[in-house]
Amino acid sequence: MAISTAIARAAYAADPALSRGRRFSEPASATRNVFRRDCDRIIHSTAFRRLAYKTQVFVYHEGDHYRTRLTHTLEVAQIARSLARALGCDEDLAEALALAHDLGHPPFGHAGERALDATLARFGGFDHNAQALRIVTELERRYAAFDGLNLTWETLEGLVKHNGPLTDRAGNAVGRYAERGVPAPILAYSKIQDLELWSQPGVEAQIAALSDDIAYDAHDIDDGLRAGLFTLDDIAAVGIVGDIIAEIDGQHPRLEPPRRGHETVRRLITRMIEDVIAESGRRAAVHKPTAGEIRKAKGPLIEFSAAMKKADAEIKGFLYPRMYRADRVMQVMNAAEAVVRDLCGHYAATPADLPAEWAEGFDRAGESTRMRRIGDYIAGMTDRYALVEHAKYFKATPQLT
Repeated sequence: MAISTAIARAAYAADPALSRGRRFSEPASATRNVFRRDCDRIIHSTAFRRLAYKTQVFVYHEGDHYRTRLTHTLEVAQIARSLARALGCDEDLAEALALAHDLGHPPFGHAGERALDATLARFGGFDHNAQALRIVTELERRYAAFDGLNLTWETLEGLVKHNGPLTDRAGNAVGRYAERGVPAPILAYSKIQDLELWSQPGVEAQIAALSDDIAYDAHDIDDGLRAGLFTLDDIAAVGIVGDIIAEIDGQHPRLEPPRRGHETVRRLITRMIEDVIAESGRRAAVHKPTAGEIRKAKGPLIEFSAAMKKADAEIKGFLYPRMYRADRVMQVMNAAEAVVRDLCGHYAATPADLPAEWAEGFDRAGESTRMRRIGDYIAGMTDRYALVEHAKYFKATPQLT
């Protein structure tokens, strides 16, 4: 499928010249539009740099070639730019949302999140999406005039809602938050700048969400093969992957296994990207929506075809037991959860061991504020820093290998 590289801006695309602006007014940049400026601020943030040593699936010292949160984020950003370019959307906004989407993850990936959520259950729990919003609106301290990064409304809205609306028009939580409710930090910030939690996100946020799916489907296959958790012949049982492998074998007989695996992953990414472009382009041609109509729609514009949705579900269905729940991975993640729980308990009992900037005013704060501050501190740790801190205070620290 040939894709033109010269696509006019679509009617449904975000326009940086029409941005709803920033919470705190700033002079315009002479060289960058507002969405490009958001990208640059995210890249230069402390939270972004820490992603280099935060777990995707394998902890950092299991090998130099496994994905980290940072390399995953860069892959998502590359796919998002490609999709945005082909669909006539704003590349800078799509990239900003891709770059920011994992900023709120704590050390050790979902294992760290489970531990923090359980420890902070009485104080609102822990949600990486809400934490990302707090990082870019409050916790980053880089600017003289304000806390956070002072990103545009469009970037904040897309960061919070990239997987879809959080509430209905009446304010009732929906989707992933239907059972527990929308996290308090998101509700609190939306009172300052209304993020319209009931509406669909803009197309650039929808692009970032699907780019995330494409990236981790593909790179988790790559990492799982490298780790020896399954073979290429095992995952050939998944229809779309098996078709690609058969195609490669027909064109390149006796290809060495590593190259055969990389070629499979490469073609899978291409096939999924082309599917999104074709399906979303078809929908856009039928409905001809504007940017405003996108947000009022019942569902997203940017989507896989029905066949690719099925293939995506089959890939995830294969990876869940063979990779994410594999004994080797679960042993490490269980140990990692214990590290995070230990650190939470230690700092709660001995706040003097917190760094000075985190301990300031700690004794005058209420229990909820104290525990949230401990959660913020631990969530910002890299895997290796968490292990170093754990070793300071506990006789035995797991090796996590």
